[in-house]
Amino acid sequence: MTANPIAETVASLMPRAKAELTELVAFESVADPAVAPRSECEAAANWVAGALRAEGFQDVELLDTPDGSQSVYGLLPGPAGAPTVLLYAHYDVQPKLDESAWITPPFELTERNGRWYGRGAADCKGGFIMHLLALRALKANGGVPVSVKVIVEGSEEQGTGGLERYAEAHPELLTADAIVIGDTGNFRVGLPTVTATLRGMTMIRLTIDTLEGNLHSGQFGGAAPDALAALIRVLDSLRDEDGSTVIEGLTADSVWEGLQYPDADFRKDAKVLDGVDLIGHGTVADRIWARPAVTVIGIDCSPVAGATPSVPASARAQISLRVPPGQDAAEATKLLFAHIEKHTPWNARVSLEQVGQGQPFLADVNSPAYTSMADAMRIAYPGEEMQSAGMGGSIPLCNTLAELYPQAEILLIGLSEPEAQIHAVNESVSPEELERLSVAEAHFLVNYARSKQG
Repeated sequence: MTANPIAETVASLMPRAKAELTELVAFESVADPAVAPRSECEAAANWVAGALRAEGFQDVELLDTPDGSQSVYGLLPGPAGAPTVLLYAHYDVQPKLDESAWITPPFELTERNGRWYGRGAADCKGGFIMHLLALRALKANGGVPVSVKVIVEGSEEQGTGGLERYAEAHPELLTADAIVIGDTGNFRVGLPTVTATLRGMTMIRLTIDTLEGNLHSGQFGGAAPDALAALIRVLDSLRDEDGSTVIEGLTADSVWEGLQYPDADFRKDAKVLDGVDLIGHGTVADRIWARPAVTVIGIDCSPVAGATPSVPASARAQISLRVPPGQDAAEATKLLFAHIEKHTPWNARVSLEQVGQGQPFLADVNSPAYTSMADAMRIAYPGEEMQSAGMGGSIPLCNTLAELYPQAEILLIGLSEPEAQIHAVNESVSPEELERLSVAEAHFLVNYARSKQG
């Protein structure tokens, strides 16, 4: 990294950053009371609020949002006439999943092979630490040249829309000239990347009932309708033979024109087992950034342990559908519901519940803010040019912010490169990426302030 005062300051702050991320990762802040106590999210929110107050932020508040979560807000005023930049992260995390599959405890930040492991280390508690590092570096080198608003969401991973609805009811709160969403990541370690598109999502629960109760499979099997078999048929209907998502009325043949993702690299990043085929058709970039993708993320039925020879009376599944830019998530939900109802066999009773939704997002990569970020990335990543890529995940707040503040320039950066394994076991963050992106964000704020002076 090219020596400069900001980079030197960030480097000197990395031990403190590790200590703080250790404290923050220790909270099991899953915004689902069925998974973790609400007190864990409350403690994480208070930690974030305390960190903002310690940095001199004013008007620090814990915002009670309509979905029952808390978002943390703070304002750091800049020089008179300076532009305002909103920095975003979220402190809630995905569940730990199978704790036995973690090499080290999921809520203890652990250094191993040059990376820091722990749930939320990259997604997105590390993103909040990145913002703190950038601001501290600026304060140590002449001051922060812009007014800064920080918003740290408490239920992003649940997709329940609390912050979106709060922002819609209080539109003055998050108004800004530029918005940096610190919740995406580089295409790979060492390659500076901004995210140009996000797929939206819809999350639904599907329940199929066929009998008043389970029946002896020897006495009734063969004629009694099996709810689990019906569910399996419905779920299978969502994909064609090569694994492509097929939902009647939903376009699934769009093409990604930008940065490509070689098959071999994807197989390595996704840790696909030897001999197992990738699913779908077209390029990998087509499949993960430009097309819809359905995933069955959970099934409730009789477990294998303790199973009895019975015909299941009821079965339930949770389904995630990723929706690419150019398609409407609400319309995609309607099409998914209609598809399921059409493909439910044997006149089984089907009930459908939507549990989350977010629209896809398309950024303006030609805005002045992107020029400022590209220049900053060249400093933080010597010899590398900033790339634009898609992201298969969803950040529902982006569209809300774009609608509320159409004049604002929105940039998406972050720590969730492929090796981070976000949403999986053994999530980790690269401390080098945390350092470089903090340097980049600090220089971006300097560049952006200068760009607005003229």
